[in-house]
Amino acid sequence: MIKVGSHRKIWGVAALAVALMFGILSSASADSGKTQASRVPKPHLVGEKGNKCVRPVSYMRRHHMELLMHHRDEVLHKGIRTKQYNITNCIECHASPKNNSVLGSNQNFCQGCHKYVGVKLDCFECHNPKNVKVKDIAFHPLIVPGKKPDAKPSLADTMRKKMTDARAHQEKSGVVK
Repeated sequence: MIKVGSHRKIWGVAALAVALMFGILSSASADSGKTQASRVPKPHLVGEKGNKCVRPVSYMRRHHMELLMHHRDEVLHKGIRTKQYNITNCIECHASPKNNSVLGSNQNFCQGCHKYVGVKLDCFECHNPKNVKVKDIAFHPLIVPGKKPDAKPSLADTMRKKMTDARAHQEKSGVVK
C-alpha cells in the first residue's frame, strides 16, 4: 500500500528529473550553436599600426607576460637586445593614435584589455615618469615623442646608463672578461 504523502515525493522527483534533463539538453544545444554574447562588452581597442605581431594573437593573449619577463631578463641581466622582441616596438605598434599611449583610457590597448579580463596591469607602476600617476599616463617613457637632447632622461635611460657604467667598471677591474 502506498502512503498519501509519497505520491507528492514521486511527482517532485519526476519534476526535478525533467527540469535537469531540460537544463542539460538546452546547454548542450547552446554549446553546439552560436556562442552567447558576454555580459561584459568587449573593449573597442584602437592601435595595432603594424601588419602582424611577432606571434599569433591567440598565443600573445595567453603568453605575452612570459615573453615580456623573458625579454626583461635577456636585456637587463645579459645585455642582449633584439629588434623582434623589443618592448619599444610593442608599444609603438599598440599605442593609441589619439595619445600615443597604451594607457590612460579603456580604449587604449593594454589598459582596455586588462580591464576587460579583470587583470591588474602593474608594469607601468614602475615604468613611468615619477611625477605622473599611473591613471594619468599619456605615453610610455621609452617612447617620448619629440624628446630634446637637453631634456631630463627617462627612468629607462637612467637605468640603462647605470647598467652600462657598472658593466664597464667590472670589465676594467677584471671582474668580468
